[in-house]
Amino acid sequence: MSDDSSDRIVRHLRSLAASATPGTRLPSTREIAAQFGAGPVTVQRALAILVADGVVDTRPGLGTFVRARPAAGRGADVAWQTAALGPRRSGASPVGSTLRQVPHDTIAMHSGYPDASLLPRREVAAALGRAARREESYRRPPVAGLPELRAWFAGEVSEAGSDGGSAWHESEVMIASGGQAALAASFRALAAPGEPIVMESPTYWGAIGAARQAGLVIVPVPRVDGAPTATDLDAAFASSGARLFYAQPNYANPTGDQWTGAQRAEILDVVAAHRAFVIDDDWAHDFGIDRPARPLASADVHGHVVYIRSLTKSMSLTMRVAAVMARGPARLRIEQALAHSDLFVSPILQAAALDVVSRPAWRRHVKALSRGLGERRDALVGALRSAGFDVTPPGGGLHLWVRLEGARGLDDVPDPDVVAARALAAGLAISSGGEWFPAEPNGSFVRLTYGATGVERYDEAVRILVESR
Repeated sequence: MSDDSSDRIVRHLRSLAASATPGTRLPSTREIAAQFGAGPVTVQRALAILVADGVVDTRPGLGTFVRARPAAGRGADVAWQTAALGPRRSGASPVGSTLRQVPHDTIAMHSGYPDASLLPRREVAAALGRAARREESYRRPPVAGLPELRAWFAGEVSEAGSDGGSAWHESEVMIASGGQAALAASFRALAAPGEPIVMESPTYWGAIGAARQAGLVIVPVPRVDGAPTATDLDAAFASSGARLFYAQPNYANPTGDQWTGAQRAEILDVVAAHRAFVIDDDWAHDFGIDRPARPLASADVHGHVVYIRSLTKSMSLTMRVAAVMARGPARLRIEQALAHSDLFVSPILQAAALDVVSRPAWRRHVKALSRGLGERRDALVGALRSAGFDVTPPGGGLHLWVRLEGARGLDDVPDPDVVAARALAAGLAISSGGEWFPAEPNGSFVRLTYGATGVERYDEAVRILVESR
């Protein structure tokens, strides 16, 4: 489709926006495409121009809306802040592509959250209503969180099965406003600016950004057969002097890897030998498909494991509730770090979360979630394999880690940033592999989320990915 078509669409939508009140919903991409005889890529390019110019806003799942027009007058001069702030501390991409807002009809395979249809929206709404009617929901809770909710998290680790560790108690649990807040507070509490932290490579972009914001120096270790080797981890601790190791032993984001029992035991032995801490980010605890999650905390005896588990992804985006579990002085330091940044977590959110997980419907939801994710995972794996991609299904989680250079018919190695940009222009949002590496990437990868988009669009998504290479 020619640039002339895009220009005509831009002029038409500008005219509509100029005569409409702020907040008015504009025609959908499909309606515009049909009116002008244009393809979806042409329409999306036109919308991108209008978004960049501040004419419209796109809201995923809702549509395109006229943006409020700013008041006339000269804008603020903030150029002085460049010298005042100095160098950036969070790297080139402080916020990952998973938080990108995309047009509502884009195939959203970049998200870090499951589709709303997989979550217990009705149960959450009812629990929030009940919590709002409770008098105690309007009183300040303990800094560490509601005792009953903390006890539930402790019981979950015990129920997951003991690997020879000591039982966890409510007094060793702290409530945080989401998993990201929990890991950022743990980094600040357990390491000082300038000190090293060991991380798997690749790993969660939010952990990379939080470590850099805390002023920590990341020491990367590669995964071999799904986990760092004991030899590589020992060398990383010995050469750097690190006392902190961030890891995702279950359904790692982005790769989907899960440590075996032997790998868990070897890694914990290395951590203990170096008198260090391992932060177990059990972000996908409720997303097991073939193999259940096994918290490292179930093997902890002497306080080497700091365990983080969030309810946000498996319950609702509105429920920014997570737990941090730690023993000894480490627990006290993390509690202080949380109090200094957040004071406490909303008592209404804590009470509602406890309400949801305490009812029989929660167990049924987790089982249904596992089935739903399994169906989506298998469908996307099948579509990718049919297109020549060599994909290993993870035992749980939300994502597939796709190697681009191994695809059928490729003579050279594609740049994942270019592939992701082309795909987005064609209506598919994915994550480039580069943002998941704390060091140089060891290959050309993209991450696709199977939990956020219905299977009816998988074939279209794979076709766009193939054409974007």
